[in-house]
Amino acid sequence: MQDVPDCNAVWAGDRILKLAPSDVAVAVAIEGGLFTPVLRDSHLKTLSALSAEMKDLAARAKTRKLMPEEYQGGSFAISNLGMMGIDNFDAVINPPQASILAVGAGEKKPVVNADGDLAVATVMSVTLSVDHRVIDGALGATFLAAIKGYLEEPLSMLV
Repeated sequence: MQDVPDCNAVWAGDRILKLAPSDVAVAVAIEGGLFTPVLRDSHLKTLSALSAEMKDLAARAKTRKLMPEEYQGGSFAISNLGMMGIDNFDAVINPPQASILAVGAGEKKPVVNADGDLAVATVMSVTLSVDHRVIDGALGATFLAAIKGYLEEPLSMLV
């Protein structure tokens, strides 16, 4: 979100509100519904800190012990049904957030590698849903390209 700051925005009723911090909501299934706890200032945290925080938030979401400020806000959300074996799905935007990324399961598939040879690779589907009042298709594609870059070169997240 910091790489594509125009995507770090929400719809504010009659205008676009651009945000500085990357506050990312993450969907957590609970009995009878869904919570989306928010990882605040995610751009300032290490991957290990984000992982620990998400585990804590998810555990407290499942026991319904989150405070409202822990699941309200954020400009972007992630929904991961891949961990449940779903390979591809469309996630619904939770206003005022302007986008949500649906993450599918990684599956081994035949691919043609850079040398033109047939190989096996783990392939994962992600689908970005956007509120077009905030993020149009071209901007969404730029955002997906940034995500793709980090997924293909994860060490680049550490620099």
